[in-house]
Amino acid sequence: MKWWKVILLVVGLAALFSLGIIVGHFAIPKKADQPESAGPASPSQDLDQEVLETVMAQLDANRIQENLRELSLEPHMATTARDENLVQLLLQRWQDPESGLDSVEEGVYEVLLSFPSQEQPNTVRVVSPEGTTLFTAQRSEANLTGEQADPEVVQPYAAYAPAGTPQGLLVYANRGAESDYAYLKEQGINLTGTIALTRYGGVGRGAKAVNGAKHGVAGLLVYTDPRDINDDLTLPNETFPYSWALPPSGVERGSYYEHFGDPKTPYFPATPFAFRLENDNIQGFPPIPTQPISFEDAQKLLCNLDGSVAPDSWQGALGCDYKLGPGFLDTGTFSQDSEVNVTVHNRLELRNSSNVLGIIRGAVEPDRYVLYGNHRDSWVHGAVDPSSGTAVLLEISRVLGTLVKDGKWRPRRSIVFASWGAEEFGLIGSTEFTEEFFTKLQERGVVYINVDIAVFANATLRVQGTPPAQSVIFTAAKQVPAPGKSSLTVYDNWLQHNNRSSLAHGVIPSLGTLSSGSDYAAFVHFLGITSMDIAYTYDKSKTSARIYPTYHTAFDTFQYVEKFLDPGFTSHHAVAQTVINILLRLSDSLLLPFNISDYSETLRSFLQAAQDDLGPLLEQQSIDLGPLVSAVERFEQAAAALDQRIETLKKNLSDPLKVRMVNDQLMFLERAFLSTRAFPEDYYYSHVLWAPRTSDVTTFPGLANAYEEAAENPDDPSAWAKVKKQLSIVAMAVEGAAATLEPVTDF
Repeated sequence: MKWWKVILLVVGLAALFSLGIIVGHFAIPKKADQPESAGPASPSQDLDQEVLETVMAQLDANRIQENLRELSLEPHMATTARDENLVQLLLQRWQDPESGLDSVEEGVYEVLLSFPSQEQPNTVRVVSPEGTTLFTAQRSEANLTGEQADPEVVQPYAAYAPAGTPQGLLVYANRGAESDYAYLKEQGINLTGTIALTRYGGVGRGAKAVNGAKHGVAGLLVYTDPRDINDDLTLPNETFPYSWALPPSGVERGSYYEHFGDPKTPYFPATPFAFRLENDNIQGFPPIPTQPISFEDAQKLLCNLDGSVAPDSWQGALGCDYKLGPGFLDTGTFSQDSEVNVTVHNRLELRNSSNVLGIIRGAVEPDRYVLYGNHRDSWVHGAVDPSSGTAVLLEISRVLGTLVKDGKWRPRRSIVFASWGAEEFGLIGSTEFTEEFFTKLQERGVVYINVDIAVFANATLRVQGTPPAQSVIFTAAKQVPAPGKSSLTVYDNWLQHNNRSSLAHGVIPSLGTLSSGSDYAAFVHFLGITSMDIAYTYDKSKTSARIYPTYHTAFDTFQYVEKFLDPGFTSHHAVAQTVINILLRLSDSLLLPFNISDYSETLRSFLQAAQDDLGPLLEQQSIDLGPLVSAVERFEQAAAALDQRIETLKKNLSDPLKVRMVNDQLMFLERAFLSTRAFPEDYYYSHVLWAPRTSDVTTFPGLANAYEEAAENPDDPSAWAKVKKQLSIVAMAVEGAAATLEPVTDF
């Protein structure tokens, strides 16, 4: 053999040997990435039913109960010492050597919050013309069970309401909607300089103040009427601690900021280098001093009001005829010209608020994120809101973390657990997270699962979500036993309590829509990520409560949950089993379990409503819905065709690239419905299907809202131009969504 052949042979053998070392190095999973006993990750890894059944069986209701006991032991408003203690608790749990996660991160943001003054408490008084105080509203709730006397219980207040001391005649403005104030003016009532008493519900908290200020109202009071929350129960021996009903002294706290996210840094994460607005330039704060009060105090004011009797729909359960005002009856308690003084000493403060993220890295697709979160902060003890959700979150992460640590399982895709900070002030932690990681999340986010209040009550499952998630939710719910009903699944029970008729599926449980009530908001409206919110709730045929009665009060305690909402914690357990089932299906299934044809039904319904309710007047204005009709038809065809391609692909899943391409189409569909041009005046809202709708017509919100404005101003060409613009925006978005579903080889 010639010398050069010998050299070539030696070099070749050396190269092969080196290649073998490199291949072997990367083929053998690192301990941090893949437990040795789990074996190398396979590109065809799919949902393992045995693992699914195992994790569902390992969830422990007693552990959830103890989690809740610890989480709700003390008040934990955002950025307080107890909130920081819970940050450390989460870090400790998720770093546990036996049940922790792969990695844990704390993200800190400097955000603008609003607090009442401890030195100068907010007050509501009735004063005589001479300045004598005739009545003072309670500054705190009654100490019924001991927890209400905790020094960390914050005085009831309206977060972000400005400081001030307005004083004027009292009027009753129902729910504070624009139409309510307009009605008062129609009755000849001059609202300038008045104090408006309103009740919760109907419109958002901040809108009550904004609407009132437009009509000259100087200050706002807000209370919870027993008719809206207590099924008319008002007496101390009828309410907590004797039932789940709100006690007479209970006051709902809350944020009155109309947007979400940190008020100083819209569209920017509140990091040290971020651009910040001056406080005077922030939009969305209530323009007038505002203070919430109890229904016990509202009764003293409302039942002494003078003026005409309010409409029947404005009446409540305070034991008197509600009148409109202005001013009081001359009954001896107050004089006719007595006025209400509202003194607010709220202050704005920059505070550091933390998110805690725990991550289980995916074995096959670590760059695809299945996100599951809940906020951590509360207004007081927050046993229901939000600690019921956090108690479930901790139990699910314990079970999955243990499997990972034991080397028995690792998900196909990465799972991100999140504990958001400062949600109660306006979804701040989750919004700042989506701003900071906007590009990464839009490229890699598969789904967001939100479990805020896990258990409102123990009657039935309640889920809100975008249509692609419906099928995986139904599948999971069919595998979970309904609490206290041995022969029914959670799905069966849900179907009995709340159902609808579907052309595609027959009678099915009703899936609610996502607004902006919790941390899913930025994910669906800003990022366009398929999202859902899961809870157990009450039977709406048996109560008129708009939410659980002690919401945002000092009576939302562990005892309240244990005694009235979920004795035995069986509903918490059912929520945990449902969520972990959904979580594994989305993180482990080879093909994402999204049914995009369910969006076809939504689009067809929206289109039909537009044709029926908007069509005639649009036709008079020579505005043609034809482009939208064509777009919806194209979407329906594309969705059906993709369904067929998926069925064909299921017969041969050996090509990981084909699987990845289809999964990407399913994942990116929600993004296609985003348009930054659709709602430029509304922070973060860009989803053309799920943005807020002021119209009563259940159709495309931008189109419906513009149509409603134009119908009120039919001779204004600019109003009809907005309708045409919104029609173009939604038609283009639906066309884009259809194109997303069409074969990737087509252009």
